[in-house]
Amino acid sequence: MTPGSCRTAATVAATRGPTIVLTRHPRQTRWTPARQRRRGIALAGALALAVTGCGSSDDGTPSSGGAESLDAVTAGIVPVVDSAPIYLGQQQGFFEDPGIDLTLQSGQGGAAIVPGVVNGTFQFGFGNVTSVLLAADQGLPLEIVAGGVASTGEAGADFSGVVARPDSGIATAADLAGKRVAVNTLNNIGTTTINESVRKAGGDPASIQYVELPFADMPAALDQGNVDAVWVVEPFLTVAAGGGGRVVASNYVDAADDLTVAVYFTSAQLAADDPDLVDRFQAAMTQSLEYARQNPDATRAILTEYTDIEQSVLDSLQLPEWPTEINRDSIETLAELGVADGLLTRVPDLAQLLP
Repeated sequence: MTPGSCRTAATVAATRGPTIVLTRHPRQTRWTPARQRRRGIALAGALALAVTGCGSSDDGTPSSGGAESLDAVTAGIVPVVDSAPIYLGQQQGFFEDPGIDLTLQSGQGGAAIVPGVVNGTFQFGFGNVTSVLLAADQGLPLEIVAGGVASTGEAGADFSGVVARPDSGIATAADLAGKRVAVNTLNNIGTTTINESVRKAGGDPASIQYVELPFADMPAALDQGNVDAVWVVEPFLTVAAGGGGRVVASNYVDAADDLTVAVYFTSAQLAADDPDLVDRFQAAMTQSLEYARQNPDATRAILTEYTDIEQSVLDSLQLPEWPTEINRDSIETLAELGVADGLLTRVPDLAQLLP
């Protein structure tokens, strides 16, 4: 069943630069692409399931199988540039082919999505690595199942950066010491990676005054002098830099080589109870990530389906990397940075957390 959908939009207004609207989908809305889904790319195991035509389980839950017997799966997603591959995968039929009827439900971020995965509202969720590490540190039973998004690894050409006013006196990351720096969430991946940028540049991050602001409000706050620098990701990085701001640090690049920034995860209970479903989701997600990497034009096009980023920004924004492999070393680095900055009590058991 595909419920009708209607869009609600939060308009991002900056005093200079184009307007961006990030579209948020209503609760339990099934996002259905206009383009025809591509068939015939299922994994061999999924094809076998389709041939055997498995029926329902004893508790009435549909089991995997052919097109008439799909497993209903809801994933908690932040509808931003980072999550483009899962939208592409749904459009291309990569989830339906192995027997998954995928619904994408918007969340405000990892803080909202993690509890939904733990309590079963979502079967899978998308969030940045530090948010997942924080949840694991608090004893929440999660398991990472697939990579989500990664840094390009190129300073000055990443989808994340710290932008300062040209007249701020900030030329490098070291100059951020003692300054007011806006981040979207305190004590998370933004602050730990910026701190590492400052340390590597020879500065003292302890004196940074972090200010929490939504990404959408940062270009205006920077322009008005309310903060000295802002940490932004695309599309806000393009807006801030295009409005005269100067990128003074590529914090994801500085933190670790080829940093895995965000991941898809599930509950430990679902991983134990239905490993087949987890494997099929992982395979479909891997296919989606690879498709996004190989088809940047299609990736930019899909952004018009679930966001309202202005075309001029869409054409020039820096796409991230979507590798199919998780960079374990970079996740360990993020955990160590979290411990160093007092966010985590210890480095979580990565053998249990990672696939």
